[in-house]
Amino acid sequence: MSNSSFYSKFLIILVTAIACIIVGINYRNNLQTPPIAQPNPSIEKKVELPPISKIKSSPAELPAYQTTLAFEQYKPRYTTTTIHPSNYGARYSTDVDGNALNNLPIVVLHETVDSAMSAINTFKTPHDDDNKQVSYHALISLDGTIIYLLPADKRAFGAGNSVFESTSGIETVQTNPNLPPSVNNFAYHISLETPPDGRGTSNQDDHSGYTESQYKSLAWLLALSDIPNNRITTHKNVDRSGQKIDPRSFDFDKFLTILDTYRQSTEDKISAR
Repeated sequence: MSNSSFYSKFLIILVTAIACIIVGINYRNNLQTPPIAQPNPSIEKKVELPPISKIKSSPAELPAYQTTLAFEQYKPRYTTTTIHPSNYGARYSTDVDGNALNNLPIVVLHETVDSAMSAINTFKTPHDDDNKQVSYHALISLDGTIIYLLPADKRAFGAGNSVFESTSGIETVQTNPNLPPSVNNFAYHISLETPPDGRGTSNQDDHSGYTESQYKSLAWLLALSDIPNNRITTHKNVDRSGQKIDPRSFDFDKFLTILDTYRQSTEDKISAR
């Protein structure tokens, strides 16, 4: 037998043996471990939404809302991050004098003045000084992404010396004897990322305004709550220091129009039948 013929037969036998081994291994593996399904990249991991409506102290005093088809059709991106505990606290049940607190919740709108990431970095930084502690419950970036920072049952330090003027009168709470009263104990603070042309200074009266995605995401977020339109306000309106003018260039009418398309009062729905 020639050397070439011998090597040809040897290669055929070797390849056949390797093939048999591979088939045997695959057969054994299939018996032991069923194939694992690969994750579907089109399925987005869900983030638990903060229970905004749960911060209301007396549900019977607030209207109930139901989300609409327009709400279901808008799907904002959302994510969460953690901030340093020195920049937020628990909601108080009594004020500094021991009086029971029963304020209905409000929403206070802000702007970041700088980028969203800059604001988040500030919130992640520990602050021992009470006057430098700051936070919001949520941030909405220019592309409409909702960034959750705090659950609704926590007290964000979004407004210092502040008062809310409601149809029932003046509302404010003092929880620290060394600081002026504020709305923080019953407020849900949301900030919009400032556009580039308005960053770096809070003294400029206006800027180019917020994106369509920001208005839609803000309305979508608040459609999850039972907080009525007349208890949604701005940092400028509640501030008593005379220094806050945010959110600058905010179109309240535009926002409320979108919000009213994303939710409907259950009372209005019943009366319309």
